[in-house]
Amino acid sequence: MAEEPVFPEIGQTISSLDIDQISEGRKEVLNPLVNYIKERIANKKAIALNFICTHNSRRSHLSQVWAQTLAHYTGIKNIACYSGGTEATAMFPMAAETLKNHGFMIAKLSVTDNPVYSVKYSANSHPIVGFSKTFDDDFNPKSNFAAIMTCSSADKGCPFVGGSDGRFQITFEDPKAFDNTPQQKEKYRERSLQIATELLYVMKQAVE
Repeated sequence: MAEEPVFPEIGQTISSLDIDQISEGRKEVLNPLVNYIKERIANKKAIALNFICTHNSRRSHLSQVWAQTLAHYTGIKNIACYSGGTEATAMFPMAAETLKNHGFMIAKLSVTDNPVYSVKYSANSHPIVGFSKTFDDDFNPKSNFAAIMTCSSADKGCPFVGGSDGRFQITFEDPKAFDNTPQQKEKYRERSLQIATELLYVMKQAVE
């Protein structure tokens, strides 16, 4: 477990996640990433995960933040999580709001068409930097990283991710379908919790 606890509200959310609800079929999708992380830990190698979606606006950001947080929570060290898209747009405000509602400390560092956010999961952790960028942006790693496709269109649109150790297709349904509807807040939270549950499974299995 982490030496420094996550913020209490985040801890309560993590404690409520039930990895036993993940189907065997879905675990088969997740297990290649488990094995990748496990192998890097066993060989004392740094771990870099780049979550890729078309616009780098919703699912990839939620995945990046939860992966970094849950790696900390499960005691995985020397890991850095990133996100990117096949094109850059902006982190969608409801994605940031959803993380804030889970207990993350969110600060907007710039007010532009593509704002930069600081996301903290514990008092002394290095903030996660959230903004929309292409997957091969200079901010992201150039080699020795896992390319994790969080949407099927990104998987089809990125037939080759240069420098990656491998591609992992772990796709999630897009909550964008519920934008500007009464269900928006609920559906973003639902997708965030699914991502958190599955990444908790990945991190726990990797340290077993």
